[in-house]
Formats: sequence, C-alpha cells, structure tokens
Amino acid sequence: MDTMELPARAAARRAVGARADAQTTVAIDPGDASPNIAALFAAASAAAVLAACGGGGDSAPAPGAPAAPPAVPTTTAEAARFLLQAQFASSDVDVAAVASQGYAAWLSAQFSAAASTTGWDYLIAKGYNVSGFENNSAIADNMIWAQLIESPDALRKRVALALSEIFVVSTTGIDVQSRAFAMAAWWDLLVANAFGNYRSLLEAVTLNPAMGVYLNTRGNQKEDAATGRQPDENYGREVMQLFTIGLYQLNDDGSVKTGGDGKPLETYDLATVTNIARTFTGWDFDKTGSTAITNPLQVRTPMALIASRHSTLAANFLGASVPANTEGRAALKITLDTLANHPNNGPFFGRQLIQRLVTSNPSAGYVSRVAAAFNNDGTGVRGNLKAVISAVLLDPEARAASGLTSSTWGKLREPMVRFVQWARSFKAVPAGVWAVGDLSDTATRLGQSPLRSPSVFNFFRPGYVPQGAGFTANGLVAPELQIVNESTVAAWVNFMQGAVQNGSGGLVADYSTEIALAADPAALMNRLNLLLAANQLSAATVSTIAAAITSINASTAAGQKTRVQAAVLLVLASPEYLAQK
Repeated sequence: MDTMELPARAAARRAVGARADAQTTVAIDPGDASPNIAALFAAASAAAVLAACGGGGDSAPAPGAPAAPPAVPTTTAEAARFLLQAQFASSDVDVAAVASQGYAAWLSAQFSAAASTTGWDYLIAKGYNVSGFENNSAIADNMIWAQLIESPDALRKRVALALSEIFVVSTTGIDVQSRAFAMAAWWDLLVANAFGNYRSLLEAVTLNPAMGVYLNTRGNQKEDAATGRQPDENYGREVMQLFTIGLYQLNDDGSVKTGGDGKPLETYDLATVTNIARTFTGWDFDKTGSTAITNPLQVRTPMALIASRHSTLAANFLGASVPANTEGRAALKITLDTLANHPNNGPFFGRQLIQRLVTSNPSAGYVSRVAAAFNNDGTGVRGNLKAVISAVLLDPEARAASGLTSSTWGKLREPMVRFVQWARSFKAVPAGVWAVGDLSDTATRLGQSPLRSPSVFNFFRPGYVPQGAGFTANGLVAPELQIVNESTVAAWVNFMQGAVQNGSGGLVADYSTEIALAADPAALMNRLNLLLAANQLSAATVSTIAAAITSINASTAAGQKTRVQAAVLLVLASPEYLAQK
C-alpha cells in the first residue's frame, strides 16, 4: 500500500503537537526514513484527547442558561455545528437548508420526511433470506453501515443510533437463527420509533424478539414450586436500571435525591426486581407465517404470549400492584405504564440523549428543560420524542457560542460516528455490495462498531469518570473516554489512513470538491475546518496543517489528491476535531 508522506517532518511534528508514546505501534514507510502520516499522528496520544475533552484543572464554568439563540443561524459555522449534533455530517446542501429554514423549521421538515429503506428490506433486496446466511452476522454489520452512511433521513438515523446505545441489543450477544434479520428488525424498531412516543418505544423494545433473546424475556416462564424455578430477572432488572428509571431517584434537573442521612435514595430494591420479573413471563417467538430462512418473521414480529407460562402470582413494585391471576397482556401494560410514568424518565432519558448528541456534562438547567419537554410536549402529551429531540438540539446551551470556549462543554466524537461522518462528507458509497463489516477490533480498526456493544451496558457508561486529568476534581464525566487508550488512538489513525487513501470495505471517497482547492492550502483548510469540525479547529492548528501539506507537491493530479488526503487525515486525527463542541 502506498503511503502519504510529509517531507516537511518538522512541520508535521508541530501538527501533532506531541511525541508518540513508546507503546504506540504505527506503520512506517520502509522506503523513507521519515514517518508517514499514521506514524506522525499516532503521536496525538490519549493524553492529548483527554486534555481536549475538558479534563484540565483550570476548567471554565459550564455554560449557564443564556438567552435564547436566534431562530436562524447567523453563520455557516453555526449551521454546521447544529448539523454535526443533529446528524452525522454537514454538507453544503444541508448547511444551506439550515441557514435558509432556521433550526426549528429544519427539524420539523426532518420529522415529517418519510423514512428510507428499512434494514429488513435491505437484507431481502440483497438476497440474504436464503440458506447459508441464517447464522451470518457479517451481513448485519453491512446492513447497519449502509443505513447510517447512505440513508437520506440522517436525523432519524442519528437518533436511532443514540437509542441503540441506551436500549442495547448487541449482534455479538444474541444466538438465534437468522441473526442478521433479528438485528435488522431491532434496528428498524429503533428507527420507526425515533420520532414517536417513549411509552410506545418501551413496549416495542420489550416485545422485540432480539431483545427477548438478549435479555432472556423470550422463553421466560413462571415459577414452579416442584422444581424451584423462578422467573428470570434479567430483563426486569435492566429495564429499570438502564432503560427507564436508573438506580437512584432523581430531581427533574438530574440531580440525585438524598435521604435524611445524606445517602442517595434508591429507585428499587431486590424485592422490586423479583416482583416485576413475574410480569415479563410467558413471552416467546410468534411463529405465525414464519419460515426460518426465507421469511424469518419470528425474529421480526413482536413476541406472543403463551398464557400457561405466565406467572399467576401478584406483583407489587414502584407503587403499582398487579393482582394475582392477572392476564399476561394486562400485567405487562400495568408494568410498562408504571415505568413510563415514573418521574425519573425525563431526567434519566433526557440526560443520556443530551450526552449522545450534544455534550457529556449538561447543566442542571439544560437537563431540567429537556425533562420538562419529556413530561409535557406543550399539548399535555408525555414522552413525545420529537419534543424531546427538539428540546435537546434547540436548547440555548446547545446553541450558545459560550460552549465553544468552555473546557467543560462538549463531548468526544465516537469512532463509529467519526467514520460515518467521513463517509457522508466525502460521498463514500460502494458501487456494489457493502463489505465494511465489524470494526470493533481495538488494535487495527475503530474499536467500536454499531450494534456491537460488548454488553448491555453499552460501549461506555454515561457516568464514566476517567482517572486523572481533573475529571473527578471538577465533577465531570466523559463517557466515550472509557474506550480510549494509546492503542485505540493509534488504531484510529492507522485505520483512517487506509480509509482516506484507499477506501474501506468497498467505500471510496470522492474528494473532487476538495481537489479543486488543492493548489490553495489555506482555502482547502477553511473548507475542511467547516465541513468536518464546524470551524472548531483553532487558527494555529489550521495554519500548521496548511503549512505541513504545502510541502506536498501539487503540480500533478496525483499530488493534488495526496495533498487533500493528507489534510483530511490530519484533521480527523487532531484533538480539536476529536473533541466536538
């Protein structure tokens, strides 16, 4: 494989701003004594990323509750910043649309737009509903990458991806025939409910076959005194801890309620888990009309109740009561209504959605405003996700320029989101079959792949606090940093070097617009700064990268392309890009 080289070694070293860690492994071009770009940018170590994400001891105060932002962005950078929170990329067309329509009108148009081709239909169209593919998980990976990269309804897909990290089902963790179709049906469920109602989403999640397999609801049976069998408590525990109410009682601003002893008040105890588990018994695949290979509907159709397997015992939990001998569907309704109406829902769910889209450390006021939208969308409806999404993205803090200069504001861009952004920004779509595959490997790939979480706790925890760098002292969390280390930083740069230059999994980027600017490094960098980072790269970083790529001869078409590819990679690896504001 050819390498992109920077003869101006000193300038390139200034671009990375740090020395490579001794444990970092990078590719070296054997034909030249100077490191290639991957080697140079692996020097942007995990420590640099930590510093860029708000871990410094001299942190400025987080944004307060500034005045409402203008309805229409005043600069292209403001429009691009909004788009990089709301979806994956900020194309010229999208920036122009937001600038013309304004934030709220753009959101309304996206809410009203038709959903694109489903993951299920993608698999059918590719002919995967035949013998030989029933246990193939790789096609599930290609399905989700295709959904994220080429679907026109990017806001819907971005929200669905965020939901997939709250309501987790992992391709890695389900052992079922037609696994890819099961994951497609799961993904389609999240997409279909992304702009719907939280209560409806919760029921769809509960009865989904993939979730049933993943957290043991499928086949869960009532107690049996003769054998000592008890209902499986896995889903009952996780639906509370992770999907709805969390471990501790919350105020509307997300702060934890405490008792007279100053200790946090728990939302539930072991007895609650035991009781609520009874209401999740009796459900299994609905095999009506399903053929396991050619039409695997049993992994798509909501699970059916087998009444003889449902617990007949009374269940008391969270202030609700399910009388003995309550029919299974009625018992489930009481449970889901109770969970969906718990006062923790708004701050618990709202804060996590803020973290996935906007910032890791929202203020109490920000969380409170989003929770208020969850509790009442203005028409008396609770759990209207359109209202919640709008509250997250249109909040004064999300739109305020003050966040750009606060070291406590923003979030680390997840590797899979960065990859999708690159592909969308440069129109990288394969001509044939998608073959991107599983990118979870931490040493050679992204270290993250959609719908491939290692556990139900997602890739990282919403309350993760990195050691050192001032996070604990400043009361900050940094969820995405749980998957960052020296190895993953180097892997990101090495992997993206190949992708930027040669493509990945059939994806090949189109840099024609950028190549037209190759002769003018300053103009090229201005475009990449806006396109990829909403102008959040500092003037020093922009000028340093521009100076570094100037050393690449652009007198030929090949040289122009190399100059562009070098600039793109340098931006994608810079700490100021990785830390999204």
